[in-house]
Amino acid sequence: MPEGYALNYTAVVIVAAVGLLAMGGMLAASFFLAPKRKSADKDLPFECGIPPTPFTWSQIHVRYYIFAILFLLFDVEAVFIFPWILTFLQSAAQGASWVFYEMILFIAILLFGVLYGWRKGVLQWR
Repeated sequence: MPEGYALNYTAVVIVAAVGLLAMGGMLAASFFLAPKRKSADKDLPFECGIPPTPFTWSQIHVRYYIFAILFLLFDVEAVFIFPWILTFLQSAAQGASWVFYEMILFIAILLFGVLYGWRKGVLQWR
């Protein structure tokens, strides 16, 4: 093993030990310094300030999940397009055109997903 590796591992072990000691110290301080007042409301499985009712089950419609997934889809698309612009500008200066076609394929796949959802009626709020 080269000489520099042992020094690097030593630094990692020291930082990990300091982090674990700090975390343990904060947990111990929280345990000893926190006020402890017992009550019946705190023993409930869900404490939010509202007493539980007998009818706790409620149905959440699937359209909320579909809209969340579609939001994530386009959010991830935006995250990939911004760095791609920089890569495209660098590769265009060097004469590589394949980067452009990769993004066209990526957008085509996303467009297919949107058109599929639109055709299935997922994008309509009823």
